[in-house]
Amino acid sequence: MAERVVLAYSGGLDTSVAIGWIAEETGAEVIAVAVDVGQGGEDLDVIRKRALACGAVEAEVADARDEFAEEYCLPAIRANALYMDRYPLVSALSRPAIVKHLVAAAEKHGAGTVAHGCTGKGNDQVRFEAGISALGPDLKCIAPVRDYAMTRDRAIAFCEEKNLPIATTKKSPYSIDQNVFGRAVETGFLEDIWNAPIEDIYEYTASPATPREADEVVISFRAGVPVAIDGRPVTVLQAIQQLNERAGAQGIGRIDIVEDRLVGIKSREVYEAPGAIALITAHQELENVTVERELARYKRQVEQRWGEIVYDGLWFSPLKRALDGFIEEANQHVTGDIRMTLHAGRAVVTGRRSEESLYDFNLATYDSGDTFDQSKAQGFIEIFGLSSKIAARRDLQA
Repeated sequence: MAERVVLAYSGGLDTSVAIGWIAEETGAEVIAVAVDVGQGGEDLDVIRKRALACGAVEAEVADARDEFAEEYCLPAIRANALYMDRYPLVSALSRPAIVKHLVAAAEKHGAGTVAHGCTGKGNDQVRFEAGISALGPDLKCIAPVRDYAMTRDRAIAFCEEKNLPIATTKKSPYSIDQNVFGRAVETGFLEDIWNAPIEDIYEYTASPATPREADEVVISFRAGVPVAIDGRPVTVLQAIQQLNERAGAQGIGRIDIVEDRLVGIKSREVYEAPGAIALITAHQELENVTVERELARYKRQVEQRWGEIVYDGLWFSPLKRALDGFIEEANQHVTGDIRMTLHAGRAVVTGRRSEESLYDFNLATYDSGDTFDQSKAQGFIEIFGLSSKIAARRDLQA
């Protein structure tokens, strides 16, 4: 039996050409695997047939939208995961979801190698290959663009020479990756970090500067999971989709950031993630109401580390699994409703309610009915500041 390579297939020019390119370079048969994580575009069956027409011996497609939302996006929401405090890990979350299907296909078809279309400069090569090695330690990885110098010009020439059934139109000046959790845009004129983004690059969001009526929404959570929008039950996927629509219409979720890539360079990225930002904002506020102070303080440290691990491609690592256990426990009481006003590019929390609330009106109020015993405050302050007071006396004598 011939060697087999499983290829992460998008249906576009580069991965379509990669089917024949890999076959010529390695002599292996290629199995194409396309995974729908809510990126939109062509029908999965059209993509499957194109892969076969381009020379794949087998082609598999998977509708993984619900899986992606529940097993990858939801953990990020419960972790309030924002890399560098801003980026909701749009691409980083989709890679392990795709990897899981690639490794399963490799096992099913007896393939010893998995291929992807990443370059040697980005994070995604690491995310794919670290994930593949974690789930299939004996699998090898190849990247035609990186390993076989499959440049865009050479890919177009190969496509035309082999008469492959895919258009070789002029490449967009941008590199775009998208899924249901958001959209990432880079390269082109954006590589000059002084250049402002233009409206043409956005698809998930309307301009926040356009006058429009505000939109009020109530998001309900149960143990950190979004379960209803305005009282109507939703799946996690539906929650993201509906808030993509509503928050996106208000220009919410635009992010322009120079971020630290894992490979050591700084990269200018423009993101759109309206549903992700709305859900994380609401979840953070409900945690403020329901999570005990010391647990909340420590969770913020865990959130940062969790985001860095996922960004760096270590979704399947032991540390990530251990932190998942902490985040699961920390979300046990994150149940209730958050009311937000969506308007002019911002999701502003205006109301909170929860049967798990730690907010005690009678302790918080300054009016009559206050049950906080202020007479105990003086002694608390003296003991709390005692170590600093002792140190200050010493320093004054020096």
